[in-house]
Amino acid sequence: MTTETTTPAPRAADEPPAGATPRAKRRASGHLRLLTRRDRVTLGLMAGVPTVLHVLLVWVTALASIALAFTTWDGIGFDSIKWVGLDNFRQLFADNPQFWPAVEHNVIWFAVLIVIPTPFGLFLAVQLDKRIRFSRVYQTAYFLPVVISMACIGFVWQLVYNPDTGLINSLIGANRPGHYIDWIGDPDLNLWAVLVAASWRHTGYMMILYLAGLKSVDPSLREAAALDGANEWQTFRGVIFPTLRPTNTVVLVVTIIEALRAFDLVFVFNKGAQGTELLSILVTNNIIGESSRIGYGSAIAVVLLVISLAVIIPYLIATFRKERRA
Repeated sequence: MTTETTTPAPRAADEPPAGATPRAKRRASGHLRLLTRRDRVTLGLMAGVPTVLHVLLVWVTALASIALAFTTWDGIGFDSIKWVGLDNFRQLFADNPQFWPAVEHNVIWFAVLIVIPTPFGLFLAVQLDKRIRFSRVYQTAYFLPVVISMACIGFVWQLVYNPDTGLINSLIGANRPGHYIDWIGDPDLNLWAVLVAASWRHTGYMMILYLAGLKSVDPSLREAAALDGANEWQTFRGVIFPTLRPTNTVVLVVTIIEALRAFDLVFVFNKGAQGTELLSILVTNNIIGESSRIGYGSAIAVVLLVISLAVIIPYLIATFRKERRA
């Protein structure tokens, strides 16, 4: 009598064994749920709490500021809020003797940042891109002012500009009685003194941006220019600089934003005294100053917001279009 045995069919490598638990089956089929309920709650808190804080502290306050720009409010009780329409803006553009000087100073701030520290930052980036010795040390030293708080930078430069014991007056001999140069108190000098400190910080920022752009340049372009007999300046002008167009766009937008949001240095130096009026200083002085005019200060903030959006929105549109094409 012949006994016939049945050999079980071979099991696939990703097929769970017979009698396996549902968890083992999900693991074998590649559908294992990796996140537990506790993990989901943790991730929800980590993402949700910052989102809520951002919405409350940025978006809600921005929208509230826009709404308050059309009102008058002394900040004491919500019953004192009165709707005035466009009166704040009419008063701002027609009757405020500080508004247009503040706009002029913001424009000067932008012009100085784009003319002095930006080319100097590009120069430093080109030199550091040559892989010289101790380049990391130099990068750290030049970028350190960007990391330091603006308030700390203001305090340091206050020591430099001190009329009695400051470094500059000591070097030029202007610290003797009757020969003092008040770099911070003189309305004809204080804005330029602050701009020197701002340029010192902005140079490191531009250096890092341009250095990142130079690292993305195709080395074959340099080699082709060298084979054609181009010198270092010709290679930079005709080959490297045109490829930095995206970086130049970022630099332009960043510089405009830096010029518009300038506040810390001026406030630490002299709290926006005559000669250093800026739009951000006017917003602060009107909202939290001695005579609280929250509606009027909000109107200035709205003007500052509109100017900023006029720069940021075209940049974002161009960036999104470029990503779609890619």
